[in-house]
Amino acid sequence: MPPPRRAALGLLPLLLLLLLPPAPEAANKPTPCQRCRGLVDKFNQGMVDTAKKNFGGGNTAWEEKTLSKYEFSEIRLLEILEGLCESSDFECNQMLEAQEEHLEAWWLQLKNEYPDLFEWFCVKTLKVCCLPGTYGPDCLECQGGSQRPCSGNGHCNGDGSRQGDGSCRCHAGYQGPLCAECMDGYFSSLRNETHSFCTACDESCKTCSGPTNRDCSECEVGWVLEEDACVDVDECAAETPPCSAAQFCKNVNGSYTCEDVDECSLAEKACVRKNENCYNTPGSYVCVCPDGFEEAEDACVPPAEAEVTEEESPTQPPAHEDL
Repeated sequence: MPPPRRAALGLLPLLLLLLLPPAPEAANKPTPCQRCRGLVDKFNQGMVDTAKKNFGGGNTAWEEKTLSKYEFSEIRLLEILEGLCESSDFECNQMLEAQEEHLEAWWLQLKNEYPDLFEWFCVKTLKVCCLPGTYGPDCLECQGGSQRPCSGNGHCNGDGSRQGDGSCRCHAGYQGPLCAECMDGYFSSLRNETHSFCTACDESCKTCSGPTNRDCSECEVGWVLEEDACVDVDECAAETPPCSAAQFCKNVNGSYTCEDVDECSLAEKACVRKNENCYNTPGSYVCVCPDGFEEAEDACVPPAEAEVTEEESPTQPPAHEDL
């Protein structure tokens, strides 16, 4: 008895859902630190937007007198909080609802003591972020120190978050645990106790001590040392050409390319019969009569001419029977 097909088909959608990659929204979901920083950024922008406002009224002298009171007032705080989150931003509103008391406490009591809202709110209070140059659950210093992580030549893994291991991911041209060493193809153009700069060698150098082809310590592949300088090898001029007879060799700095010869575009026609079409193919070409034309030894004959030719051609005389 064959197995029931409906049950197997019923499981198929479930299997497909399990195999599908996570939705982009889930993959790009902000971290707690990013959400906290976003809220702080909006709060700071709200402070900028309300900086020149006051309680209102038509009496300018009164407004100037009470402006300092408005600056630290609950009314101004309320205006800032009301503009923090869009109504459709669920996560922002959820976080604001959960942390509104913290923000009020900072505004009314702690603002002077802790002027940096991000440090007080996200780093010290909620403990979801670290200060720049530090990483991980305990906000340890990145490799190379918090002032210039990775010697300023790389990115500290987990920098500013409660994640990562503090290791360095070096920028192009740099290597080493602190990103202070130059990779092959780069040379040290400046180095002191605090800074290290690497600059690209000339394209002819694999390793070098300066920027020109005369500063090469070792030539790159496709280049040779001549008169204390790395010069390009013209492979196309070699005794034995690197390309086939149906290709032409094109020298490129440090290398070469073999490109197909288009016989159909040459000055000397490749297809010599009248009306014949030439089609280029890799390493060769083909000669073909157009559709409707008939093949002849020295031409492609149009249909009308072919009929006339057949009509005008002499017929063979009938064979005579032996008497």
